[in-house]
Amino acid sequence: MKTLIRLMIGIVLSALLVLSSAAQDDLQDQTLLITFIPNIQFSPMYVAIGGGYFEEVGLNVTVDYLDEPTVVDLVAANENQFGVVSGEQVILAASQGRPIVYVYEWFQQYPIGVVYSADMEVTSFADFADLRVGIPGRFGANYSGLTTFLDTADMSETDISVQEIGFNAPEVFCVGAVDAAVIYVNNEPLQIRNRAQQGDCGAVADVNVLQISDVVDLVSNGIITNQQTIDENPELVQAMVSAYNNALELIIANPARAYLLSAPFIEGLPLDDDLRVELETLADEQDMFLESDPDMDSLYASHQAMYETLSSQFDADTLIQFEVLLASIPLWNAERLGFSDLASWENMQATLVALGQLDEPIALETIFTNDFLPASD
Repeated sequence: MKTLIRLMIGIVLSALLVLSSAAQDDLQDQTLLITFIPNIQFSPMYVAIGGGYFEEVGLNVTVDYLDEPTVVDLVAANENQFGVVSGEQVILAASQGRPIVYVYEWFQQYPIGVVYSADMEVTSFADFADLRVGIPGRFGANYSGLTTFLDTADMSETDISVQEIGFNAPEVFCVGAVDAAVIYVNNEPLQIRNRAQQGDCGAVADVNVLQISDVVDLVSNGIITNQQTIDENPELVQAMVSAYNNALELIIANPARAYLLSAPFIEGLPLDDDLRVELETLADEQDMFLESDPDMDSLYASHQAMYETLSSQFDADTLIQFEVLLASIPLWNAERLGFSDLASWENMQATLVALGQLDEPIALETIFTNDFLPASD
């Protein structure tokens, strides 16, 4: 009888292995093209892979890191079906007749702002008149944000002293070379505040941030595909958007779990054994908390409680990337994840015209769609 039982168990295990292998073979390979380098700010991609969300919809997804123009080139030519780029790149591509379509607005708030000392009295961008304002350079989202700030304050670049400082805002700001800096609100301000708290930022004890999203709604980073893929394989687009959306929901609900799932994809992400154990404990506790169906205020409070628990055991340098993740979540969150509205596109287009990057406005209604978003409750 024992021999028969062992034989039956062996047959079942073999069958499961065969089914698992067959299921793996049935997955469709896709490469998601994104910009810059691996970072916790790209956690939705990593969670969708590591959490099995892409696999659940039949996709075997890998990530490749390229510059934005190359991502647009490859997706427009249908050499790759999906990428993540900023809204301005979509408008500029469409103005050249390139058939890319924005199908999921990942960032619901434009992530650019101006960081300045908390000792300064600032109510609007006009308060930076005659001051030294640092930007990485006259390109990209930072420059678009600066141009929009100036426009909404009825100012021009001659009203401030623009300093091109590269992507070195914490270092340059903390040595006093600029009075303010245009930055990503979920990253550099945290680094500068960390330096200030350690007494390593001159006379600055703390900082505040003026966010562009408080002034005007601009479309930011999201998932693009091309018209051919939409026409010929809408199920593929639906699968990609659904999996990404599920991953984003997980991150918003349980950032401790998201950090752990993202770690294998980010070289150098702080995660020693002690931090891993504590994050696993917090993630499990958060799963139990989620069973109470908390509202958004309670959820954000739970995020802060996570950070406070961690900060009682680990230093700020160890936790900076977890803090970046927490700061990113409000930029992604919305009543309906992924939703894109025409007004934000119109505002973005106006900025491009003001920058001289777009000669005249284009029809915007065909360059984005909400058709592939999960149905709202």
